[in-house]
Amino acid sequence: MYGYGYGYYGFDWTYILLIIGMLLSLAASARLKSTFSYYRRIRSASGLTGAETAKRILQAAGITDVHVRAISGSLTDHYDPRTKTVSLSEDIYGQTSLAAVGVAAHECGHAIQHAIGYAPLEFRSAIVPVANFGSTLSWPLFLIGLFSGIRPLVTAGIVLFSLAVLFQLVTLPVEINASSRALKMLQSTGILGTDETRGARKVLTAAAMTYVAALAASILQLLRLLILAGGRRRDD
Repeated sequence: MYGYGYGYYGFDWTYILLIIGMLLSLAASARLKSTFSYYRRIRSASGLTGAETAKRILQAAGITDVHVRAISGSLTDHYDPRTKTVSLSEDIYGQTSLAAVGVAAHECGHAIQHAIGYAPLEFRSAIVPVANFGSTLSWPLFLIGLFSGIRPLVTAGIVLFSLAVLFQLVTLPVEINASSRALKMLQSTGILGTDETRGARKVLTAAAMTYVAALAASILQLLRLLILAGGRRRDD
C-alpha cells in the first residue's frame, strides 16, 4: 500500500504530529516574546543592570571564578560551564528592566548549579556531544534505512533521535531549577522586591514553556518515527 500502511491516497497523517509540535513551539515562542517585551519596559527599583545583577548574585553565592560578558543578539543569554562564563545579550547586559534582571539571574542559577555539582546539569553537559551527533544523523539514517529497506539503519536513526530527546528531557528540570534558584537569590539579596519578583517569575516561566514545547515537539517527532518504522515493517 502506498504510504507504508500509515496513509491513504498519498496522505501521510503523521504530518499532523509535526504540525502539532510546530504550533506548540510557535505558541510558546510568541508568549515569551510578548512577556519579555512587556517586562523589558519596566525598570527595576534597584536600578541594577543585568550585568550588575549577575555579579552581585555570583558574589552572594561565593562564586569568584565566573566571568560575566556581553554578547550580541537577543535572548542569546547562556552559561558555559566549560569556560565558566555568563554571557548576556544586548537586551540584558546593560539594561535595568525586570526582564533583564530576571534573565541575568537565571544564567547565574546555572553557574550556581555548576559550582555545587548539580547532577542533572553535569549529566546534560556530558551528553551534549552525543545529543548533537544524534540530532544531526538521526533523520538521514532513518530515511535511508526506510526507503532502502535496511532495518538496522532505521533502528539506528530512532536510537540517535531518542538521544536528542533525552537531552531535551534532562534540560527541562535544569532550566526550571535555575529559575527557582534565580528567584530566591533575587529576593534574598534584595535586588528585587516581592512584587517585582512576580514580574521576573513571569518572564522565566514563559522562557521555561519554550523548553516544554520543544520537548513535546521532539516527543511527537519520535512518535512519528516509530509509526513510520512500524508501517514499513508491516509492508515488508
